[in-house]
Amino acid sequence: MSDSSFEPRNERHNSGRKRKKDYKKKSFAQELVSTFLYIIVITGIFVAIRTFLFAPVSVEGDSMNPTLEHEDRLLLNKVSNVDRFDIVVFPAPEDPEKQYIKRVIGLPGDEISYRDQVLYLNSRPVEEAYVDLSQESDEVAAYYNSDFSLQSLEGVERVPEGSFFVMGDNRVNSKDSRSFGFIDIDSVIGETSLRIWPIDRIGGLD
Repeated sequence: MSDSSFEPRNERHNSGRKRKKDYKKKSFAQELVSTFLYIIVITGIFVAIRTFLFAPVSVEGDSMNPTLEHEDRLLLNKVSNVDRFDIVVFPAPEDPEKQYIKRVIGLPGDEISYRDQVLYLNSRPVEEAYVDLSQESDEVAAYYNSDFSLQSLEGVERVPEGSFFVMGDNRVNSKDSRSFGFIDIDSVIGETSLRIWPIDRIGGLD
């Protein structure tokens, strides 16, 4: 009689069951870890995009009427180069916890003046299609949107290096560089040229 060993059928069956259970447990744990890592990666990408590239912003108030209205939602581009007449977002000079949205009127080296409701850049008149004073009386426009020059406001003839001169499109109701002076270029958070809300007004900004 040989000494050959054998495994009872029940034990072989139970061993297979254990391996299957272990495999299921392992698979579930792997799935859980993979899902968790996936969520972390996606969240990291989203945070990075929002922090360094793009972010939604909401308009508060009417200082940019008629171009922008209260509660409009915009997409802020944090990496584009800012040019003259771009719309930018920056911390409010008097309260950095708040943010202002205004239009860049003057770049470093620009001469700026305003006479008889006409903007002059480097001695040339500029047609500002984004400004609408048709609803304002001549008296109101003259009082709240009065003549000025950089010399009269800031005591300089040109926009200094590293600075922007900004104004709101709603010239009779906007706190801007006419009151708080130049803003630092490095303080600009980003520029926006796309409205994403409300639905009926989605599109590019002029």
